[in-house]
Amino acid sequence: MEQENDNLQEDTNNQDNTAQETITKVTGMYKEWFLDYASYVILERAVPGIDDGFKPVQRRIMQSMKDLDDGRYNKVANLVGHTMQYHPHGDASIADAMVQMGQKELLIDMQGNWGNILTGDRAAASRYIEARLSKFALTVVFNPKTTKWQASYDGRRNEPVDLPVKFPLLLTQGAEGIAVGLSTKILPHNFNELIDASIKILKGKSFHIVPDFLTGGIADVTNYNEGIRGGKVRVRAKIAQQDKTTLVINEIPFSTTTSSLIDSILKANEKGKIKIKKIEDNTARDVEILIHLHSGISPDKTIDALFAFTNCEVSISPLCCIIQDNKPVFIGISEVLKYSTGHTVDLLKAELEIQLNELEEQWHFSSLERIFIENRIYRDIEEEETWKGVIAAIDLGLQPHIKHLKRAITEEDIIRLTEIKIKKISKFDIDKAKLFIAGLEDKIVIVKDHLENIIAYAIAYFKDLKTKYGKGRERKTEIRIFEDIVATKVVMRNAKLYVNREEGFIGTSLRKDEFVADCADIDDVIVFRNDGKMIVTKVDSKTFVGKNIIHVAVFKKKDKRTVYNMVYTDGKGGTTYMKRFSVTAITRDKAYDLTAGTKGSKLLYFTANPNGEAEIITINLRAVGSIKKLKWDIDFANLAVKGRASRGNTVTKFTVRKIELKEKGVSTLKPRKIWFDETVQRLNVDHRGDLLGEFTSEDRLLIVNQKGVVKTIIPNLNAHFDNDMIILEKWQPNKPISAIYFDGERSRYYVKRFMIEQPDKEEKFISDHPGSKLQIVAVDYRPMAEVIYSKRSLENQIINFEEFITIKGIKSLGNQLTTEKIKQINLLESLVYVAPEINEVDLVDEEIIDNDNLGQTSMFE
Repeated sequence: MEQENDNLQEDTNNQDNTAQETITKVTGMYKEWFLDYASYVILERAVPGIDDGFKPVQRRIMQSMKDLDDGRYNKVANLVGHTMQYHPHGDASIADAMVQMGQKELLIDMQGNWGNILTGDRAAASRYIEARLSKFALTVVFNPKTTKWQASYDGRRNEPVDLPVKFPLLLTQGAEGIAVGLSTKILPHNFNELIDASIKILKGKSFHIVPDFLTGGIADVTNYNEGIRGGKVRVRAKIAQQDKTTLVINEIPFSTTTSSLIDSILKANEKGKIKIKKIEDNTARDVEILIHLHSGISPDKTIDALFAFTNCEVSISPLCCIIQDNKPVFIGISEVLKYSTGHTVDLLKAELEIQLNELEEQWHFSSLERIFIENRIYRDIEEEETWKGVIAAIDLGLQPHIKHLKRAITEEDIIRLTEIKIKKISKFDIDKAKLFIAGLEDKIVIVKDHLENIIAYAIAYFKDLKTKYGKGRERKTEIRIFEDIVATKVVMRNAKLYVNREEGFIGTSLRKDEFVADCADIDDVIVFRNDGKMIVTKVDSKTFVGKNIIHVAVFKKKDKRTVYNMVYTDGKGGTTYMKRFSVTAITRDKAYDLTAGTKGSKLLYFTANPNGEAEIITINLRAVGSIKKLKWDIDFANLAVKGRASRGNTVTKFTVRKIELKEKGVSTLKPRKIWFDETVQRLNVDHRGDLLGEFTSEDRLLIVNQKGVVKTIIPNLNAHFDNDMIILEKWQPNKPISAIYFDGERSRYYVKRFMIEQPDKEEKFISDHPGSKLQIVAVDYRPMAEVIYSKRSLENQIINFEEFITIKGIKSLGNQLTTEKIKQINLLESLVYVAPEINEVDLVDEEIIDNDNLGQTSMFE
């Protein structure tokens, strides 16, 4: 019994030891397997190599296409199947990778339906589409002589470690991948700009490269940060105004499609952020999305709203991670380009060295062959009976003639001589042999020169690539600095704000109470109470803000234009103060005391003035004691605008019976100076760009574009301007517009002068024929121009517009100038014009402030 217990105890101990060993082993295996898996995904799946710019699947696709390349198209399904000999994964991942490579339109020549990057349509099944290597790929990607090889995953074939790519392919195509613990997102860059930058690197000059997308659009790369972590690129769709109720999108942001873009617009419309009538997608080869607006909706404000609330503007965060020396490395795109350029030089040098060695070997054997045949050394072997004797006889026969050779003769050389056919010996032409050897010597000299001047050779190589393949690869994405769009200023007012003054509630659901204003769900509301407290809170369905509300409105941040005039009593029976202040920044949902803070303080008078108006009020005191003056007027204009926390100026120490408005305030602000910043194509009041002039509420801007369309608009800081705009200035109604244009229907040039008769209407002042073209336009009072004809026999003609034609209607044809072909028209210095004198009125300076006003319409809204 005791022995059985001992055996049982021993078995139990053995089981415990086995269990403990097993747990330890699994833990170790888990650590190793996870690291192996992470390393595999990073190195073999998601992140591209810096040497050739390919991920492993892309590299294997290219090698498979090279294996099957015969100049004709191959079924993609066949190429995918062949790639599986190198790539240990499914056919779907290979096919998807090939389609993505093909859609970049650089390395693969496609045939069939390969999908559409604009609409997001998928490619047809791989059995229906075909592909072959492009000429560019054959030129820069492959060279078996400089390729390092390794065994494939199953050991049956050899695959390239890296392809010898002699071009910054990684930056041209871009790359994106998610691995274990890291990711990469390298944006594509312009083909020609990369070549130019590589040439600058080789010349030792500075360079700058920015992304370029096949989808076009407009990009702000101010914070690109070399494509490393923390950088950001903002990309916008290209939106133009087709007419007063139609917007057209012609280019979309990178990483979006027309479908996703339209979905985002419809969602914003459903949420009330924007207001559109309908949307049409006419995209075919090029993008065309028509957005129809309701009448009365501002196109400019809608464009800004599209940028603020839809995928018409997207923010992209690049992260340049590459594989270098079998490790993931985070570097900037400039470093990537420098490495790629240096790597290209190394590959070119290696190719030249191989070519030089081959030429020298060819020269060496051609010289031996000529000696062997010319001196009939082949006859020396007739008496020899053994192979060694044959080799020795030939070697001995060559010795007197090989002093000029560049290397010693080897046994392999002699064996090759014995393999020369009798037919070749009998037809051997010594003169042709000498010419051939001389040609080889010339080639050797050229290759050696290239090696000695490898940088110049590399520069010529890049220039040749640009000449052969750069056509049609011009920049598609326009680079521009974006202005920041304040969402609250462009959002559509999709709700109505109500107030219950006595109970102290505000909100969008109080439909039975007093209506305040239209608002948006992202707006803030500013509230003033009778006890002198102010609070700003977010729009909601119903919010309690305190009883006895005296003023409520939609709040606008940084609004220095709106001035609040206020009179209050400091505590019960205390001193009465008056103050003027503006509210520019606050903490939401915090109650601010606008009085001196004494308990029992109360507002006696309050107004909100959207344009800083300063009214005159009458103070009426209560008749108590021996007070002599019970009534007098006070002008708020004599009071400086201070901060909301200021106590204010003393009005009286006596009890105020009532305050009456005697005279409404009038704004006496000077005309506002407006500038045009060409970089962002926007108006501003911040002294950026070119000064357009000083504008009152009556003044307008004159705009003329290259299509021959003229219009005037009220200056609006949210206004958008077309890229073909040629005139932008302050409009003077009495100043004529002069133009020379070519009439396509009549095939002749005309001169016309006209005035704008309908300022609110956009009009075309040249004919509607497709061949009609505006040549020149002048907006001076007395302009002059020089016409240079294409025919050298015709003298240049000076045009005085004032004498050539009188001012006529905008739709008039004008006076004929010529039927001859004009080479160029130059505007000359205008004649002197004496303007009539205008009496000036003294006005008060205006502080540069925000455009949006409360309660009153501004000329900038």
